[in-house]
Amino acid sequence: MSIDTARGILGDATVAELQAGLRGTVVRPGDPDYDQARAVWNGAHDKHPALVVRCAGTADVLHAVEFARSQDLLVAVRGGAHSIAGFSTCDDGIVIDLSAMKGAVVRPRQRRVVAQAGMTWGDLDHETQAFGLATTGGLVSSTGISGFTLGGGVGWLLRRHGLASDNLVAAEVVTADGRVVRADAQEHSELFWALRGGGGNFGVVTSLEYQLHPVGPQVLAGLIVYPLAQARQVITGWRELLADAPDELTTLINLTTAPPLPFLPPEVHGTRVVVLAGMYGGEPASGEAAVARLRTLGTPIADLMGPMPYIGMQSLLDPLWTAGAHNYFTSAFVEPTDATLDAVLRRHTTTPTAFSELHMHQLGGAFARVPADASAFSQRDASVLVNVIARSPAAADFDAHVAWARQTRDEIAAHGQGAMYVNFTGDASEDRVRASYPGAVHERLVRVKDAYDPTNLFRLNQNIRPSSMV
Repeated sequence: MSIDTARGILGDATVAELQAGLRGTVVRPGDPDYDQARAVWNGAHDKHPALVVRCAGTADVLHAVEFARSQDLLVAVRGGAHSIAGFSTCDDGIVIDLSAMKGAVVRPRQRRVVAQAGMTWGDLDHETQAFGLATTGGLVSSTGISGFTLGGGVGWLLRRHGLASDNLVAAEVVTADGRVVRADAQEHSELFWALRGGGGNFGVVTSLEYQLHPVGPQVLAGLIVYPLAQARQVITGWRELLADAPDELTTLINLTTAPPLPFLPPEVHGTRVVVLAGMYGGEPASGEAAVARLRTLGTPIADLMGPMPYIGMQSLLDPLWTAGAHNYFTSAFVEPTDATLDAVLRRHTTTPTAFSELHMHQLGGAFARVPADASAFSQRDASVLVNVIARSPAAADFDAHVAWARQTRDEIAAHGQGAMYVNFTGDASEDRVRASYPGAVHERLVRVKDAYDPTNLFRLNQNIRPSSMV
């Protein structure tokens, strides 16, 4: 789409009227900062919106939603811009950009924080760790808090404190019909149920209130790197630890290619390896016995597990996940049976790039004790979440990489329950949504959609279509 075509979608007077009602700014094709304003983290999505509205607060969001509805514009909502499926941007429509909304109020006595939706986990951890508090956050600190939480939120505190969405106490939401509502257990309780796992289907979340917990400032955490030759031994040993691991310990197996980092021997660089990452979220001294078991699964190439700041663990993977690369994720909830592990190990040997990975997230603990009907995130009985990652620095052959990821997912998911995790799902097709929200969960989400967005204004998400459009 040319700049002239994009500018022609909306007249100058119409856009000027929008700008007059904002504290923030409107960016259009042809403006000097347009390319910067339209850019998102995932380089696989190169879109050209007609407008990017950089909101300064809730009033700006309300005005942008009203404008989008009046002009019949496609709406994309952006927080941290990390959406794997590309929901943070669009062609020809309006991007409601919340990234400038970064205020937070921490109430240490109540162990609560109210955070605006433009914050990243790095931003929020900075505020809450000043009081020795935290809630379950992303594995990469540049991830936005809002989309992460609305999709569930898997992080290093999952087994001790549950998902990010399990720690959501309330949310302020701008609805499709121009209301600003507070959703919590008492007010708009069905909307609150849906927001915890149902994604951005029901409105624009402008602030989130979380329950906080004493965490850090030091935790026992880090990485242990094993050679590929020991992969089966390491993974089967890890499986045996899952049953009796303390809730404070959350681990992740990453089947990857060793990057050229100084703590790895040069002869390992570029070879396939098994990385065991983990964090003990209690007192570091109390976790030594649990972590010691992780060190005996094989003969490590490198052992980087030890005391470190919680913020350090939250940002440890950041250098490997910078913006601009092409990314596609897909996922499956599974049990780590011999057949599952065989499939994972087999597919690891076929990864198409050195940046493509298979992650096996340990679940259980507090995550599993939340009743399946307590929120829209209902997959509470699986032991492991597998995330299949196709990642490439450039577009060349990326379609083939995506095909590899989908084939890998299908082979692994054949040994699971068929459900997917929406935050790790690069597809937005109806069958994938149904796999993510099975049975009665989907039916309940449709009822909430009917109540809050019956025209499907907010459809750039793992979309729950209203009943009138099914």
